[in-house]
Amino acid sequence: MGYCSLCGFTLTLPEPKTQFQMTLSDIQAIQKQQKEFFASGTTRNISWRKKQLKKLLAALQTFDAKINAALLADLGKSPFEVLVSETAFVKAELQHILKNLDTWTQPQHVGLSLIKLGVARSKIVMEPLGQCLIIAPWNYPFQLTISPLIGALAAGNTAVLKPSELAPATAQVIADLIKATFPENYVTTVQGDVAVSKALLDARWDHIFFTGSTAVGKHVMRAAAENLTPVVLELGGKSPVFVDADAKISLAARRIAWGKFLNAGQTCIAPDYVLVHQAVKNQFLTALQEAFDALSNNGSYFENPDYSRIINEAHFQRLQKMLDMPNAASHHKKIKPAILDLPNDQHPAMQEEIFGPIVPILTVAHATEARDYITKQEKPLALYVFTENAKTRALFTNGTSSGSLVFNDLIVHIAHPDLPFGGVGHSGMGNYHGRYSIEVFSHKKTIVTSASWFDIPFRYPPYNLKILNLLRRIF
Repeated sequence: MGYCSLCGFTLTLPEPKTQFQMTLSDIQAIQKQQKEFFASGTTRNISWRKKQLKKLLAALQTFDAKINAALLADLGKSPFEVLVSETAFVKAELQHILKNLDTWTQPQHVGLSLIKLGVARSKIVMEPLGQCLIIAPWNYPFQLTISPLIGALAAGNTAVLKPSELAPATAQVIADLIKATFPENYVTTVQGDVAVSKALLDARWDHIFFTGSTAVGKHVMRAAAENLTPVVLELGGKSPVFVDADAKISLAARRIAWGKFLNAGQTCIAPDYVLVHQAVKNQFLTALQEAFDALSNNGSYFENPDYSRIINEAHFQRLQKMLDMPNAASHHKKIKPAILDLPNDQHPAMQEEIFGPIVPILTVAHATEARDYITKQEKPLALYVFTENAKTRALFTNGTSSGSLVFNDLIVHIAHPDLPFGGVGHSGMGNYHGRYSIEVFSHKKTIVTSASWFDIPFRYPPYNLKILNLLRRIF
């Protein structure tokens, strides 16, 4: 059961349904319906797409209380955190795309080519890919299901959603919302475990959008390769923070603590570990502990209604092992934020993405050492640098590669609707949000209309040596 005191809604976790046993043949039946609907050409109409997006926007409002209760049941999320990181996010995304969709989908006319001597017209059109599969994670189970869906529908596709079975209450609310808003031959939800995910990946899609771990992302890409299906992989990794000697230490500590507090650190772009300049290390450690203390509810994280819990017992125990506290008692699967002052990077917390409220601290002598350490690791989804020095900003701008680079803040870049969000290397491929969502769910098709009233005779053999020499001088 989940109860939200602000919305006054009680939610009972769903019982397993036969839908959970969906097979490949069941999935192919859904695909057949969607393929026929897509072939009708209905989704290509921009006005029709906008009507569907407006229906989705209205449904978000109708289901708001149920969404809040579901996220409380699955992750213990407070109404404030649900608003700022889940529901308001997708509503803003919807409104931004609705406002700009006509402009973003206009054909792009291309200048004349010299070789055609002005007797052809060229343009690029945004063509929907077709049937899209969207596989979502459990950490932001609503936002990371609906946000890519918005892009898929705005680009004119059909979609099958696979929400995470680890957040069952939210998965059921998503299924109910989609069923109440769209016909199955346009958008539908498939629930289930790993077996269902495998069946989905065994089917052939026109596009797969996956958000989750790097390890699972490799399996998704391998399955997609069997059908030459294009993929977007929104993955994660260890997003580092560097705190330089000239940084505003209290501000840096407060923002890093907030980044680990948000969803109990279960965020793909959460600060994973901190490299701190040796000159300010002690000051930073004190400030970071004070910042965590200030975020607690009278010193108690376990009773803090604003603090989310770890998704399940397995992840809870995984994090406890990092703290060398195996089999620790669970306080409703909540873990008090922990600071680890490490002598080197051999600690277990430095061997994998933490995805929890644990902050390993490593000491560096200067910014170049921090840069060199970061570049030796896999490319992160986000890189955060706290500094007031322009040369240090240039050092990290030009000397590192990451999905995003943020100076003197963290996480907030994901909320800007005109910034592309995505990883590089092991942190993912492809990006979305705003117009980039339209582009990633579309094929940029070249269209050339050549004149039929005029033909260039020298393009055909036998080729003339004088013409060849003339062309050499022209080009």
